[in-house]
Parts: sequence; C-alpha cells; structure tokens
Amino acid sequence: MYAIEVEHLRKVYGDVVAVDDVSFHVASGECLALLGPNGAGKTTTTEILEGYRKADRGTARVLGQDPGSAGLEWRSRLGIVLQSDRDLGDLTVRESVHHFAGYFPDSYDPDKVIERVGLVEKAKSRNAKLSGGQRRRLDVALGIIGRPEVLFLDEPTTGFDPEARHEFWALIEELKADGTTILLTTHYLDEAERLADRVAVIARGRIIACDTPGNIGDRSHARAHVSWEENGHGLSKETTEPTLLVQRLAERFGGEVPSLQVHRPTLEETYLELLKNEGES
Repeated sequence: MYAIEVEHLRKVYGDVVAVDDVSFHVASGECLALLGPNGAGKTTTTEILEGYRKADRGTARVLGQDPGSAGLEWRSRLGIVLQSDRDLGDLTVRESVHHFAGYFPDSYDPDKVIERVGLVEKAKSRNAKLSGGQRRRLDVALGIIGRPEVLFLDEPTTGFDPEARHEFWALIEELKADGTTILLTTHYLDEAERLADRVAVIARGRIIACDTPGNIGDRSHARAHVSWEENGHGLSKETTEPTLLVQRLAERFGGEVPSLQVHRPTLEETYLELLKNEGES
C-alpha cells in the first residue's frame, strides 16, 4: 500500500537533533512534498530513505525494504536527484545519460529522456560547460533514466527559469501518471501546490503538519478577505462564507461588484504561519 513508510525516525549529530520522532508515509503513485526551512531536517530524512545515512532510532522502509541494508536490485528501482552534483564534467550530456542508462535493467530511451528534459541542443556539450539550470536538467535526466518506482527530488528546479520550471512540472506530472512515487523537497511553494498530493511541514526536526495543499493548517476553513468599492470608498469584510457574501453583493449591485477581490490564505502564507507558531520566524 505504501511505497515509503517512516516511523519515529530520529537522527542526532553530536548535540544537534536533526530528526526528532518523524513519522509519515507515502502511498504508491503519490507525490509528497517535504517543506521546511534550511536545517529543519528535510535532507537528513531524505538521505536516510535513500540509504546514504542510518537512523539512530525508528524505522524506515522504501519499497518494503530497509534502505540501510537493501541491495543493488532495490537501488535500481530508485531515482535520486540531489541538491547539487558537479561530477562527470568531461562527459557530454548524451554520453552521461547513455552511460547511466546502462546501470538499469529497464531504462528509458536515453535520447528521449534528453528530449524530455529540454537538452537536445546541448546533447553534445560537455557537462562542465553547462549553465546552472542546464546542469539541473541533466541531474533530473540522470535521476529518471532508470524508470524509477520511487523518485527523490531534492530542490530539483533551483536555477530554472519560469519556462523551464513549468516544463519540469509537466514532466513530473507525466511520471506521476505512470505511477511513480515521488518525495519532493522544495522551497517553491507554488511548486509544492502544483505537484504534491500532500505536503508535510518539518521544523526543528519534527513534522508539525501534514495534509493536502488545500487543507494544510486548516487552510480550507480559514477566513477569506472580501473587498470591493462602494460610493467611492473601499470596503472589506472577513468571512467564512465568501461565496454567500459575493452573491449578496452582486444582488445589491445588480450584477458586477466594483473592484471585487476575494483573498484566501495562500499555501505560502499558511506555511509561514505554521513556522511562526513553532518559533521559526
């Protein structure tokens, strides 16, 4: 049922508690976005799930196995896009993707992957000559080439321009449609809202909220701010029933309401409020 299961995970570095009693799960085919400020425990949690670090306490299972002891067959079922990777500088984009494809038993067509990440024009360029955004596209290509069942994305669109980010989002949505399970860490709240089925907010090593983007922090029930213009004055009202208020205003004005605006808390505002309540801002 679950591709990723985490129960009471704890990791300590000296006197610093990086991960403190973290529990969550990710269903097969689901995308979970792990949100939090720098140093909150996102990367440590992800690295434990990838098998790069061992937890001090608790359990983690990915595709039914303990990442700390799973073998090569298990690793061939994963895709990983790290925060930064600058190796393979002497190889070209095409050489790199074709080389990595050979590590997996059922990889995608390397040339089609290069096309999917928008690097066709740079296929013969050496990796060391790529811009930051182009290198991130290559990182994504190497992460997905093996047709992963579980894909870890750590700040995948850093350095992308807006057009490239939207193209990347479309690619991730394709992978989701194919049944890929995705754990995404990102500082872009619009990215989390677009891609994630659920978001988990981590602060000081603990999960402080986990829900759908629309419901996180009771966002769906938060009061809306409705503003309009009447008799030359700007008026506004906060309400839990904005649709009803707008209907009444429309009846009063006989149609269009002058300068009407309805604002509900955004995911970013809700996220920042959650962190503020934890003393993180």
